[in-house]
Amino acid sequence: MAGLVPAIHVFMVAILQDVDARDKRGHDDCKAERQIMPRLAGKTAIVTGGAKGIGRHYSQALAAEGARVMIADIADGRELAEEIAGRHGANSVASLKFDVSDEKAVKNLVAQTIDRFGQIDVLVNNAAYYATLKPRNFNEWDTDTWDRVMAINVRGPYLMVRHVAPHMMARRSGKIINIASGAAYKGVPRMLPYVTSKGAMLAFTRSLSRELGEYGIAVNSLSPGYILSDTGLENATHVEEERVPVRNSRAFKRDAYPEDLLGALLFLASSDSDFVTGQSLVVDGGSVNN
Repeated sequence: MAGLVPAIHVFMVAILQDVDARDKRGHDDCKAERQIMPRLAGKTAIVTGGAKGIGRHYSQALAAEGARVMIADIADGRELAEEIAGRHGANSVASLKFDVSDEKAVKNLVAQTIDRFGQIDVLVNNAAYYATLKPRNFNEWDTDTWDRVMAINVRGPYLMVRHVAPHMMARRSGKIINIASGAAYKGVPRMLPYVTSKGAMLAFTRSLSRELGEYGIAVNSLSPGYILSDTGLENATHVEEERVPVRNSRAFKRDAYPEDLLGALLFLASSDSDFVTGQSLVVDGGSVNN
């Protein structure tokens, strides 16, 4: 028995050394592969609201990581598509002008994406009615504005999922990223329809993740803090009310820009997050402690 203990010790040391060596080789192989191949090579992504504002940065970042990107927006995305094509090739991007709240337009978008790229791997539900909303008290919102916010910010993502998810389910894989907002956690005043719609996105994400998990589809939300995007800066009243108080509420005492969101977006879109679903990732410099 006394002679057996050292033998077991030597055996275990040899196993651990072999495991360490395998881990090192695997790490080196993965590192080398990543240097050669972008994280989203061979994938296709739809970005709603992908032509302007933060969505423009999402489209550019996904393309830079190798994804073929369908820019879908009520604004014209052709200029951005030309820019991306110039950097990453003609088959790296397409654009379509559409209204996310119109089911017929959503069906057409999905069909055109499949026709052009053959598959849909990533859906970024980013389109939202926000930049042109003027802050006001709760009882000053007219019902037409309220309904339009809900049509774009809540019905729109549902319609996208309704028509995109079957393609993902057939392939038993996919990433759905719903853009919510840190405002839903903080209860930002004077933007009631917008904040309400983003709270809905958090619940939508949690519930949908339970239904699509069996198909290998990850459903998560990304919740930006107050971001100084080009479209956001157009709303002077909101900038005046929110910029300084939000900055002071952060652990990192600075303004936030679209570039601050891209690492989180690419994490949720790539295989790095394959075992993450039903979660909300808040990127706001520590204003919300989630």
